[in-house]
Amino acid sequence: MLDKTYDSDVEMADIMQNMGRRARVAAGQLAIASTDRKHAALVGAAEAIRSNAGEILDANAIDMVNGEESGLSKAMLDRLNLNRNRILDMASAVQAIADLKDPVGEVMDRWDRPNGLDISRVRTPLGVIGVIYESRPNVTADAGALCLKAGNAVILRGGTDSFNSSRAIHACMQKGAVSAGLSEDAIQLVPVTDRAAVGEMLKGLNGNMDVIVPRGGRSLVERVQADARVPVFAHLEGLVHVYVDRSADLDMAINIILDAKLRRTGICGAAETLLIDANDADRLAIPLINALVAKGCEVRGDEAIRKLVPTIGTASDEDWATEYLDTIITAGVVDGVDGAISHINKWSSSHTDAIVAEDPAVAEKFFNEIDSAILLHNASTQFADGGEFGMGAEIGIATGKMHARGPVGVEQLTSFKYVVRGNGQVRG
Repeated sequence: MLDKTYDSDVEMADIMQNMGRRARVAAGQLAIASTDRKHAALVGAAEAIRSNAGEILDANAIDMVNGEESGLSKAMLDRLNLNRNRILDMASAVQAIADLKDPVGEVMDRWDRPNGLDISRVRTPLGVIGVIYESRPNVTADAGALCLKAGNAVILRGGTDSFNSSRAIHACMQKGAVSAGLSEDAIQLVPVTDRAAVGEMLKGLNGNMDVIVPRGGRSLVERVQADARVPVFAHLEGLVHVYVDRSADLDMAINIILDAKLRRTGICGAAETLLIDANDADRLAIPLINALVAKGCEVRGDEAIRKLVPTIGTASDEDWATEYLDTIITAGVVDGVDGAISHINKWSSSHTDAIVAEDPAVAEKFFNEIDSAILLHNASTQFADGGEFGMGAEIGIATGKMHARGPVGVEQLTSFKYVVRGNGQVRG
């Protein structure tokens, strides 16, 4: 279906509710689909992505031109851009998800009661999942594959910026599903860019949507959290910190901060704040700041940092709360690990935070007293990724505390039920 603007709210509601009904039917099929069939569907989807790389690139070229004309930022254009290597990586991620252990039917725990009852807790699909995302067209493949692997139907609503790319990728995902004998409704893509479609998803599609996963900027996530009538796996912005302790190996710290900030600036795991231990700031700050500047990164520092490196800019209160997604970082001096913990607990978005330290007690204190979804010791924050965690891919990094937290992979896209086996027991 070609995109158009829908003036009638009734017409849009009909389109979306029809998608919901079809997804519910497909979810019933997927819930009992064999592991082999789901595996075949995803292998077929991965092969379709590889075979149709040219068509995907052509579609992405249209999106890139539109994005540049509409004034997308450099970071957003980087998220949107596809090349042949990124498409091959996308296909490899779908293949990796195919090869994961099937979570559906897994016995999570089992125990016997004194009365002879045998009780099991067993993984089950969630049902129908709605995924609302911005810019990144690869989410179409990642989310579609993860949901199918976990036995769920999915309705994808990609960003307007990536509309053509997402449609080309979605066609490959559907081709894989159909080739394995599954319904094409297992993975649906909202066929219009009209924002009213999001509103219909948030209403729950007449009970046909079980969970919403927003993946995008703060405004998107806040809208979903405020308006959704179904549970939400929240993925907030990545206000990511790296703390360099006085016990840190300097060369390691430099390598980590350069990668954490600059490997890809437009991802949610990119570092946005560098904190340096005041107890050894003379040794640490100058080489760390100079290394960032030498790589073309703008550094905005607090007063203590600027005394050591006076050529950098001045950090404002707003800077400490900003996810730049660009070659900009805020840097400050803190009073040891306690100062770092205090600063991070004040400013962090509970996404990902890291410590560079050789003192294991300091690292352990950092882990115990910071409550972010992902914490790293002596490693780049760019590892905050479901693929790097061995999950194949992720729908997003959930920063809430209910059900799913951190990378949302196939296990996080399941629920569970209790199966109780007896031999005639009654409570009377």
